[in-house]
Parts: sequence; structure tokens; C-alpha cells
Amino acid sequence: MKFTVTMKKNYEFRRLYARGASAAAPYLVLYARKTGKGTNRLGITVSTKVGKAVVRNRVRRRIREIYRLHEQELLSGIQLVIVARKRAAAASYSQLEQSFMRVCEKLSLLKTEGENA
Repeated sequence: MKFTVTMKKNYEFRRLYARGASAAAPYLVLYARKTGKGTNRLGITVSTKVGKAVVRNRVRRRIREIYRLHEQELLSGIQLVIVARKRAAAASYSQLEQSFMRVCEKLSLLKTEGENA
């Protein structure tokens, strides 16, 4: 993840939940907010409701990889928190990827044709 810094502090997550825009899909909920800085900030949340540690880590790894592969298509200067829903445990990689792209499109986080950087 070249242009991304991870979010780890609880207050950062809470601030984004309160002030950010959100979009939901069957497997994910995405919270986003524009910061205006050059880098993106990413946080991934997978609750214990999703499953045991092995399942949660697999979902987290899949989401991180989906983000990494599509990082170039996203606008820069945004904060993102991706919350995995309970159904994400049984979802395939392609279903998670489609959900991620759908919620990014809903929140207008994807670059348009003429945009660089």
C-alpha cells in the first residue's frame, strides 16, 4: 500500500464514524471522509461476530489485498474505515471485491477518466 497509512487509534475510528459518510453493501460497510492530505488513511474492522480469529484474519487479509489492488483507482487524501459484516466470513474473494467497488462508487471515491495522481 504505497500511498496509505493505517489507522490504529480508537479516537480516529470514532471521529470517522461520527463525521464521515457511509455506504453499505451485503458484506461491507465503508465510512469515508476527505482530509485534503496527500496520503490515504485506512482502517479495517472485523468484529468477533464474524467468527473466530482465523476467520477474522482471513477476512481482514482479503480486504487489505482488495484495497491494495485498487488503491490506484481511489482518490487521494481520504480516510477510510472498512467494517466487515457477518456475511463476509462466507463470502468469496470476488464477492468482497464487488462489494468494495460498489461502496466506493456510491461514495464517489473512484477517480474519473481525466484525473491523475
